[in-house]
Amino acid sequence: MKDKRLTTTLISAATLMLATPTWASEIPQQCQTVDFAEVGWTDITATTATSRWVLEAMGYQTTSQTVSVPIAYAGLENHDFDVFLGNWMPSMASIIEPYTQKGTVETIRANLTGAKYTLAVPQYVYDAGVHSFSDLAEHRRQFNGRIYGIEAGNDGNRIIQSMIDDNAFDLKRFNLIESSEAGMLAEVKHSTEHNDWIVFLAWEPHPMNTRFDMAYLEDGDDYFGPNYGEAKVYTNTRAHYSQDCQNMGRFLNNLSFTLSMENQIMADIMYHEVEPMVAAKAWLKSNPAVLDQWLKGVTTVNGEAALPAVKAALSQD
Repeated sequence: MKDKRLTTTLISAATLMLATPTWASEIPQQCQTVDFAEVGWTDITATTATSRWVLEAMGYQTTSQTVSVPIAYAGLENHDFDVFLGNWMPSMASIIEPYTQKGTVETIRANLTGAKYTLAVPQYVYDAGVHSFSDLAEHRRQFNGRIYGIEAGNDGNRIIQSMIDDNAFDLKRFNLIESSEAGMLAEVKHSTEHNDWIVFLAWEPHPMNTRFDMAYLEDGDDYFGPNYGEAKVYTNTRAHYSQDCQNMGRFLNNLSFTLSMENQIMADIMYHEVEPMVAAKAWLKSNPAVLDQWLKGVTTVNGEAALPAVKAALSQD
């Protein structure tokens, strides 16, 4: 009789344990810190900051390191990073392909659609007759033989250099100028203030589209893709991350952004000098409904429903 009571007690205890909410001990310790790779682009700064703010409101620790694109992917492969939110496709296809073939980097989902990525000129240059890539060579002297890119190792720079190397559009006498996103935009600002001619790598989402009166060039389909380099931006992780850290896997599978969202947050970061995570919180505070989808089925590190915890954190100053 004593053994029967003991068995009943043990079964009841086990049932109680199964019915108890999942607590932090059930989320692996190594999953409670999330390491993001950034690449110095303001759109990825904005999306990374927004993701980090939400995760920290859920009790996670987060880090972010700005590196070049090649180092970001090597870091994912080597488990130096967990997540990268900036896989622009198809322009980055050749960069990510070796890692996906080896299975060391995984693609979770498209986090942004409707983006574009190609060369652009100020509107006054477009109005003067430079409408396409084929018009550039004729005006080489006015452009000083320069095409402005961003940081070394970037996929856009690689595409520009391949056009020059291939003598596509008769561009063999042009030089690619590499610097950074900020450096390139400073050149655009200086040129537009003086009505100088400039051709540069451009993309949307980005506040440059409203800050500058600019136009995207046509006929770059063979290099940047159709529809002005129409792109999707994907979320990448190190191999097996979603399986190893399933709560993060659910969050990343839910996570998506919009052009207007990114433009607003980027504008605060770039033009109003707001810290990225502060800008992210301000946007979320004005648009809390987005959390309903992002946090569906997601818990805090303590196993509680994430949505009320994050919305409570938003209400705090």
